[in-house]
Amino acid sequence: MAAIESFDNIYLDLSKEHGKCRFAETGLGWKPVGGGDTFTLDQGNIGGAQWSRAAKGYEIKILQRTSGIIQLDGFQQEDYERLSKIFKNWYSTNLESKEHSLRGWNWGKAEFGKAELTFNVQNRPAFEIPYSEISNTNLAGRNEIAVEFAVGEAGKANGQNGATPGKGKKASASKDQMVEMRFYIPGTTTRKEAEGGDAGSDADEEEKNAVTLFYDTLIEKAEIGESAGDTIATFLDVLHLTPRGRFDIDMYDTSFRLRGKTYDYKIQYEAIKKFMVLPKPDEVHYLLCIGLDPPLRQGQTRYPFLVMQFKTDEEVTLDLNLPEEDLNEKYKGKLEPHYEQPLHSVVAQIFRGLAGKKILSPAKNFQTHRAQSGIKCSIKASEGFLYCLEKAFMFVPKPATYISYDQTQSITFSRVGGAVSALSTFDITVHMKGGGNSQFSNINREDLKGLEDFFKFKGLRVKNEIDEDANMLAAAMRAEDMASSDEEVVQNKADRGSADEDEESVDEDFQADSDSDVAEEYDSNHESDGSGSGESDVDNEVDDDEDEEMEDAQEEEERPKKKKKTG
Repeated sequence: MAAIESFDNIYLDLSKEHGKCRFAETGLGWKPVGGGDTFTLDQGNIGGAQWSRAAKGYEIKILQRTSGIIQLDGFQQEDYERLSKIFKNWYSTNLESKEHSLRGWNWGKAEFGKAELTFNVQNRPAFEIPYSEISNTNLAGRNEIAVEFAVGEAGKANGQNGATPGKGKKASASKDQMVEMRFYIPGTTTRKEAEGGDAGSDADEEEKNAVTLFYDTLIEKAEIGESAGDTIATFLDVLHLTPRGRFDIDMYDTSFRLRGKTYDYKIQYEAIKKFMVLPKPDEVHYLLCIGLDPPLRQGQTRYPFLVMQFKTDEEVTLDLNLPEEDLNEKYKGKLEPHYEQPLHSVVAQIFRGLAGKKILSPAKNFQTHRAQSGIKCSIKASEGFLYCLEKAFMFVPKPATYISYDQTQSITFSRVGGAVSALSTFDITVHMKGGGNSQFSNINREDLKGLEDFFKFKGLRVKNEIDEDANMLAAAMRAEDMASSDEEVVQNKADRGSADEDEESVDEDFQADSDSDVAEEYDSNHESDGSGSGESDVDNEVDDDEDEEMEDAQEEEERPKKKKKTG
């Protein structure tokens, strides 16, 4: 047997690119065909090996003595005898042939191994999940547990922090990949039985809820809980607006963890792309906004931003759990051993020191008419606050929206159509260069001038439809004022109905000093009633005898004549 055995077209941990794998007495190595980092494994770190059918052909799964699994895929079936001799003679390890279950059943038994979780169907493995690929787990229901897999930057971080630096990353294997798997685990069980032991070996062991025991065991095995290392700092019961709830924040060397009553999240610092500290307009709270890529997942919901809320006057005294050597070397100038400041400031400084991200804040040359940084507005039915940063817009808390000025094509100010508050509020529509737009509604009219000046200062194209409408309305009003005054008078008087006709036409039947019987009777009745309104005292002293004579004469004239009888 030659001192070196080589195999071509081999894929390391489902990597996108194949390479050449070489075996020697001292160990093995793999190098991608297109060039790149070479992966090597020492002979003393090989604790076991399995041969089975896989995606690219046949696969060798190497179990390391420390921790972790190495997968080499792409071998041919006839390579088994050759490889079996290599492992037996050079590495003193038997290459165990293992067949997978192909029944397609979705029920079976989950077993926790040293480096992976195995799902067995009729005592054959249906699939295995290496612990290094599990980024998080949550109790998703009464008897249901969700297992989340590392993706994107998180998967890359797992590879860097593992025991095998330089090896391929499954998390970046392809564009489409599985990101979550859920298990339904009913009933109760013991810890030994959950880990694959004999249920009757310890009859006195207390039985627990099976899904809870599965959850606790997975956290311990995958090192995604507190066992992942000592926390540098912990903040308890922090209010989160997105996702909604209160979470404890545990901050580690390369990641931080959010622990809630229902959900737990583990997030790598490399996934943090933006970090903002925003003063809330109520002058009582501060908002800390963390942009994530890949976003935080909760079932089918994605959260690209974490939004935390702190009280302005809430202070904290904190000593970091870090050795003095690390503070002086690794975090020199980034972290302090002792903090005694407002809580939001301490959290922001520690995130900046551990994640290495610059803290963004609202632009200094913009303030609202109330001398605040946030503008109260809404996106559709969701109310929130819009902040103008130095290089972008930021709307919080939900839906948290970040729009860079570089991606903005133009901005339109428009009046609220058909609304009662059209005179006191307006809308902003941000048109994107790549298509689409975002609209911010119900902004106070007093902030119009300040926003327009700020956008022009930033070199953004602004279209003010509100002023255009006002100018058109003013022009229309001036045109009406210049119209014929006669037409306006006629038009205005026509609206009064018959009132104008009564003024212009004269009633010939009406006489102001009429001697008609009706008028005289009315006047006499009016005087006899003692009204006296509108008459002078002289008129009231008329001689009674003259009045009686006039009344007798009137009665004679009013007495009707008798009709003559005709024969």
